[in-house]
Amino acid sequence: MEQREHRLNQEEITSTAIAPEPALAFGDAIAIIVGIVIGAGIFETPALVAANSGNGIVALGAWVLGGLISLLGALCYGELATTYPHTGGNYYYLLRAFGKPVAFLFAWARMTVIQTGSIALLAFVFGDYASQLFRLGTYSPSIYAALAIALLTGLNLIGVQQGKVAQNWLTAAKVLGLLLVVGVGLAATIKPPQPTTISSESSLGLVMIFVLLSYGGWNEAAYISAEIRNVRRNMVRSLVWSLGIITAIYLLINLAYLRGLGLAGTAGSQAVAADLMRAAFGTPGAVFISFLIAISTLGATNATIFTGARTNYALGQDFAGFNFLGRWQRGGNTPAGALLVQGAVSLVLVLFGTLAPRNGFETMVEYTAPVFWFFFLLSVMTIFVLRQREPQVRRPFHVPFYPVTPLIFCIICIYLLYSSVTYTGIGALLGLVVVISGIPILFWTRKQQT
Repeated sequence: MEQREHRLNQEEITSTAIAPEPALAFGDAIAIIVGIVIGAGIFETPALVAANSGNGIVALGAWVLGGLISLLGALCYGELATTYPHTGGNYYYLLRAFGKPVAFLFAWARMTVIQTGSIALLAFVFGDYASQLFRLGTYSPSIYAALAIALLTGLNLIGVQQGKVAQNWLTAAKVLGLLLVVGVGLAATIKPPQPTTISSESSLGLVMIFVLLSYGGWNEAAYISAEIRNVRRNMVRSLVWSLGIITAIYLLINLAYLRGLGLAGTAGSQAVAADLMRAAFGTPGAVFISFLIAISTLGATNATIFTGARTNYALGQDFAGFNFLGRWQRGGNTPAGALLVQGAVSLVLVLFGTLAPRNGFETMVEYTAPVFWFFFLLSVMTIFVLRQREPQVRRPFHVPFYPVTPLIFCIICIYLLYSSVTYTGIGALLGLVVVISGIPILFWTRKQQT
C-alpha cells in the first residue's frame, strides 16, 4: 500500500505546472450547481410526471423524493470531495481506487461522450427555444447551439472570473424567471378536480426516472473542489444548500402547474410552462417563457463547460500524449487547452445531432445516458474501496450511516443504468463504441510513458 501511495503522490507532482487557485466562494459554488441542475428538464418532465402519477399528491411527492435521493448522492460526494479535493473530481477518485486504466477510460468517456454530449444536448435545447424568438433558417437550432458553445467556451477561456460572474448572473435570471412562473400559477384560478386513477408501481418507477433526470448535474461540484475557498467547510454546505434550493423551486413550480392547469391539463400539455403563461398573458406570455428557457439552458451550458474542462486538465496531467490538456493558463486561471478540445468535440456532436434521423436533444440523450450512469456507479463505489485501502487518510466529512447510504445510492444507480439502456436500446451503442475506442489509445499512452 505504501508503494502505491508513493506512486500516486509522484504522479500528482507537476513541478513546472501552474495549479488552479481557490477562486470560488461559497455563493459561486451554489450558483454553478444550481445553474447546472436547473436546465431544460424542469420545462419538459413535469407533464410526464403528472401523466404517470395518477394524482397531484403523488406527483408532488415524487419531486420531494427526487431531492432526497439526490441528497444521498451528495452526501457520498461530500466525503469524496472534502477528502480528495482535486480538479479531476470523479477521475481522481477512480484513479486512487481502481488505478490508471479505469481512470483513463472515464476521462476519455467524459471528454468524448458524457460531458461533451451534455453540452451539445443543452445547446440544442437553447437552439430550439432561441429559434422560437428569432429563426435563422432551416438549421436554426443547430446554428444557435454551435454559437452558444463557441461563445461560452471563449468566455471561459478569458478567465475563471469572467466565467463565474456570467454564471452567477445567468443563474439569478433563471431563478427569478422561474419564481415569476410560480407566482402566475399560484395566482391562477384553481381548476376543477379531474377524474384520475392511482398509478401502478411500474408507473411510479417511470415517474422517478423523469424526476431524477431533472435533478441530474449536482455531482459536477466535484470538479470545482480544488477551486472552492475553504473546501472542507464549503463543499458539503454548497451541495446541501443547492439541493435545498433546487427541491424548493421544483416543488413550487410543479405546484403552480397543478394549480393553474390541473392534473389533466398538466399531463396533457406538450409545453406546460408555455401553456400556463399563454393562459395567463396570451402570446406574450408564451414568448416570455421561450426566452426564460433559452436563458435557463444557456446558464446550464456555461456551467457544464466550466466544470467539464477540469477532467480533461487532470487527464493531461497524468498521461503522455495528452500533455497539451494539462496546461493551466496563469492569466485567466483556467485550463485553456482542455477548454478548446472540449469545445471542438462538442461542436462535432452538434453536427452529428444535426445529421442524425432523430432531433438533436433525443440523439444526445441516447448517446450519453448509459455511459454516464455506469461511471456514476463506479464513482460512488470508490467510497468503499478507499475507506478500506486508505484508512489513515483524514476525512473531514464522513457520509452519514455508512455503509447504508452509499449502498442505497449504488442500487439506485444500477436501476437507472438498467432504465437508460432499456430506453436508448441501439442508440447507446455509438456511445459505447466511442468509449471502447479509448482502450487502444490507453495502450498507446502507456507505451509513450515507458
